Amino acid sequence: MTLAADRPRSNARARDLAVDRADVRVKRHTGSKLRTGIQATVIAVWCLLPFYWMVVTSFRDVGFTFDATPWPTHVTLDNYTTAFSTSLGNHLGRALGNSLLIGGVVTIIALLVGTSAAYALARLEFKGKSLIAGAILAASMFPGVALISPLFQLFTDIGWMGTYQALILPSISFVLPLTVYTLASFFREMPWDLEEAARIDGCTRVQAFRRIILPLAAPAVFTTAILAFISSWNEYLISSQLSSDATQPVTVAIASFAGSQPHQEPYTAVMAAGTIVTIPLVILVLIFQRRIVAGLTAGGVKG
Repeated sequence: MTLAADRPRSNARARDLAVDRADVRVKRHTGSKLRTGIQATVIAVWCLLPFYWMVVTSFRDVGFTFDATPWPTHVTLDNYTTAFSTSLGNHLGRALGNSLLIGGVVTIIALLVGTSAAYALARLEFKGKSLIAGAILAASMFPGVALISPLFQLFTDIGWMGTYQALILPSISFVLPLTVYTLASFFREMPWDLEEAARIDGCTRVQAFRRIILPLAAPAVFTTAILAFISSWNEYLISSQLSSDATQPVTVAIASFAGSQPHQEPYTAVMAAGTIVTIPLVILVLIFQRRIVAGLTAGGVKG
């Protein structure tokens, strides 16, 4: 009788214990989600606040440049007119075309060379593989400021100063290591079975890469292309020394902006130009964000 009477009590205690544990798990999960939300909000505000202030200032009248009102006031479009005003020496339209040309060529060449190099480092075994990988890593860590004087002297001697090739070649050297290491990490995660099956079916290694591996790597290649283009688009240090008035990209053009008044620092016009330059990158990321996420998370076979 005592054992029979104790059973309901034991069952009740077990149910209470299970309920308490479930409550603890729910509270922990809720707290984790709350902390994640707070952290994401802080990061978003920290990253987007400068961009928001740039947009607000770009629409503000010159006389109210330093107005601290956190929303648009004294709205005008004159700053965007000033940014494109060739009479003031602000050739923003030409600079945008130069940046598109330089970024496009750099991205294409970096992908053509980087894809092959990344595949070789990830999938092939050959002598000096570690040495080559180390050299690529060393090239990515080399400070760009140390290259300005040698590049200036070299391009002056061969007559390339102020030309597009003087801006494209250094940018490729900076973008290529990023391309190689990003794609190599993806190729390493891909299963060997796919390539071996293609080889058994009669494909050569090149054919297997072109027909099997490369299509599967399309998300990663697309992601790398966007990162390479953004890196080339934002480059300033080398371009500021090696470009001419006809070939300077937007980063250099904005730095040399002139205002509508003499001896006036054109902050609002610079903010307007910065907004114009940033918008294509934002649109590019928003349109292709799914491909970017797919490229960053791909690398395995779904069962």
